[in-house]
Amino acid sequence: MKGSKDVKSGKDSQGASPSGVSLVISVWNRREDLRENLAAIRMQTVAPLEVIVVDNDSKDGTPEMVLEEFPEVRLIRMPHSRFGACTTFNIGFASARGAWIGILDDDIILPENWIEGMLDKAEEAGPEVAVLSSRVEEPEMPEWFLKSKGHLTPRYMATFRGCASLARSDVLRACGFYDEELFIFGNERDLTARILNMGRRVLYVPELRVWHKAPFGMRKGKRSLYYHVRNFWIYAFKYLPFSKILAFPFRFLWKAVRGGKKKEVAEATGTIGFFESIGGLPGVWILIKATCAGFLRLPYCLRNRKVCKHEDFDLPLK
Repeated sequence: MKGSKDVKSGKDSQGASPSGVSLVISVWNRREDLRENLAAIRMQTVAPLEVIVVDNDSKDGTPEMVLEEFPEVRLIRMPHSRFGACTTFNIGFASARGAWIGILDDDIILPENWIEGMLDKAEEAGPEVAVLSSRVEEPEMPEWFLKSKGHLTPRYMATFRGCASLARSDVLRACGFYDEELFIFGNERDLTARILNMGRRVLYVPELRVWHKAPFGMRKGKRSLYYHVRNFWIYAFKYLPFSKILAFPFRFLWKAVRGGKKKEVAEATGTIGFFESIGGLPGVWILIKATCAGFLRLPYCLRNRKVCKHEDFDLPLK
């Protein structure tokens, strides 16, 4: 890596590493964003052991760009584009050789000291912390959020930002990576519940600031709304006591009644703006459809059910 040193990469003479950092990126038709991402990775003050890009059958020249401009990157090409992000990331995780796995979206730009700083924070935090989640800033992020205590203060969390986090690979493997039943959205919170059930924790690291090109808040559109709702029910059936599952619709309605009266910092900003995304009757219909789909997966959830009682566990109501 240009401009990098191998001080913490942990490489031995054969190039294998029991202690390095494997960066895993899932991409689909984001050639220019990925180019900027990989260029920033090249400038890291501590070099990664490896960079793994899983391409979901892009048609915009993304894999060709990687092969031509970043020959050091390990490229995995999917046979078609119908795979969800959970599957593509899992393939990258399973291929990683490092003791740490950097979980990165294709459209982020890391600061030059990201790997070095995250490893330093991991050493300070100790083995109890399995995942370190970066401070992420995005277009249209409001001033109240940028200046909020929750955005600027280290804390333990009930999920992590899947666009820029560092995780212990042994813990990810023990937890089984992302649940591919989810396909996309909500997979970080689901995985965190299993991490908490192992007695490990997720730490928010505001000192390491990452730029994410995705607009602030929940992605607009029927697909996003459907998977957020469906996947919440899968998550609830797997990890919540039945009393909280029964109470959740009432808490949800109360949140809707309050509307935007109380501004709160959510642990995963992808759920901010949820109520606005529902809109009118079409959004309500998607809510009903997604809820039914979630209930149809109840047998699967019960087979994998383990109520999370960890002190960091919390519902996504912010």
